[in-house]
Amino acid sequence: MKMKKFIYLLPLLVVLFFQKENLKMTPSKEKQKTKVVDTIKNDTLKAAEKLEMYHKGAHASYYANKFNGRRTASGARFNNNDMTCAHRKLPFGTKLKVTGVKTKKVVYVTVTDRGPFVKTKHIDLSRKAFMAVAPKSYGGHIEVDLEIVKK
Repeated sequence: MKMKKFIYLLPLLVVLFFQKENLKMTPSKEKQKTKVVDTIKNDTLKAAEKLEMYHKGAHASYYANKFNGRRTASGARFNNNDMTCAHRKLPFGTKLKVTGVKTKKVVYVTVTDRGPFVKTKHIDLSRKAFMAVAPKSYGGHIEVDLEIVKK
């Protein structure tokens, strides 16, 4: 009798296990709340921030959706809704101020990956960061100014 109950429960346990794994990959509401706090901190940081110009007129592109959930070079999981970027040489954890040359819009990102591996591109932004800096309904690549945020 106990074996029959176990046979019925086994598929349910397997489904619950895999749903738990999928939930880890999707951003939680708590994580989204911390992003709002981070943007508020970044706004208040403007007055006291020390910036070092790194590259004027850098060519920026964005990650494809197929990279969502994959590990980055730093070991963190990539999420296109985070404010992150990839750079060839800057150390992981470096905070960058990215300013669109045409739009003058500003976004703060953190280096979490290596790339881009195209010689004409200087930085790969997450999709959310790219769309925040790019002109409306624009895709592909844009020209940006990169500044390193010093503590």
